[in-house]
Amino acid sequence: MPFTVERHDGGVAVVSMSVEASKNTFNRHNFTPIRNKLESLMEDPSCKAVVITGSGKFFSAGGPVDEFANAIDEGTIAEMVSEMTESLHKLILKIRTSETVFVSAINGAAAGGGLGLALATDYRICSEKAKVAAAFFGLGASPDGGTTWLLPRLVGSQRARKFFFNNEVWSAEESLEAGAVDEVSQSELLISRSIEVARNWGKWSVNSRRSTKQLIDASTSTFLETQLEFERALMISSTQTPDFLEGVTAFMEKREPIFSGGNEDE
Repeated sequence: MPFTVERHDGGVAVVSMSVEASKNTFNRHNFTPIRNKLESLMEDPSCKAVVITGSGKFFSAGGPVDEFANAIDEGTIAEMVSEMTESLHKLILKIRTSETVFVSAINGAAAGGGLGLALATDYRICSEKAKVAAAFFGLGASPDGGTTWLLPRLVGSQRARKFFFNNEVWSAEESLEAGAVDEVSQSELLISRSIEVARNWGKWSVNSRRSTKQLIDASTSTFLETQLEFERALMISSTQTPDFLEGVTAFMEKREPIFSGGNEDE
């Protein structure tokens, strides 16, 4: 298998890509089972949060460039890239709209579509050995994996433009300084810290997690009036849930709420 899964307290699942899958993530033989597993975890109500990490020197090195060369010779490159990007982009959309919290534990290099996968998650932690790169321009390609939508929202449009056009490679500290990642961790603490964040963020109600992710993404492309109406509709909807009743009751009783999407054993 191109990955392993470990389950932890608090509804946290850690998905670790193998060394081969980390080097060649978007080979269909690797990515299809990885995508299927991530989607199944999003559909599992007992899974509140997912940590994604790689193995060896790579978090995810992006597309299979050696297979690109063969596909060019065979005249199938357009079909190959169409299938690859469609699969990745559908997963990214699900991650961004899912109630499941996603944390990237970036152990090594994240490049191309692998960078897009990391940027699509809700929280990103780098080991001090990690690097991020676009790598598209070196191939004469245009960016994919949501990188042109996600990165500008984290670092600003002009900083993202320079990242792409200079074909830059950022160290962990440079990524943190730019705002592309949230933390830098010692390598030996990367997974434990990522699990801690995943557990803390996953403890909130399903509605709070899902609605906030959707509202924050929508805020970058809507007028304030539209955003306010979106907030109003989701807030009204949230009041009809058992978790809202629990939250109000806990507040009145001056105790911590225990949400159905929380980290208590169910």
